Amino acid sequence: MNERIPVTVVDGGDETTVEVEPGTVLRDALLEHDFAVYGTVSQYANCGGRGLCSTCTVEVDPAPEPTHWHDAAAVRFGYPRLSCCIEVEEPMTVGLLDKHVWGQVLPRLSTD
Repeated sequence: MNERIPVTVVDGGDETTVEVEPGTVLRDALLEHDFAVYGTVSQYANCGGRGLCSTCTVEVDPAPEPTHWHDAAAVRFGYPRLSCCIEVEEPMTVGLLDKHVWGQVLPRLSTD
């Protein structure tokens, strides 16, 4: 029997840990646990997890090696990662992002 892997999800000020089967696609695990992976429009119009629409972005720590061309570009340029291109193989922390319209991420406001 496979041991389940803890994934800690940070959504604003809330932090929740869920247990995930090894090899589960991160996007699927997040949606299964009712976490908002998409923005207001992209929750209805997205590629279904095929790595084409770039709307299921999250921050991941530690970030696994990219396996998809878009994810490799995200790593290179410091963009958020596509949750549909990450398989859960080890414990990780996932930060959900504020998105509006399609998959745009709003700039973070300084708390200083």
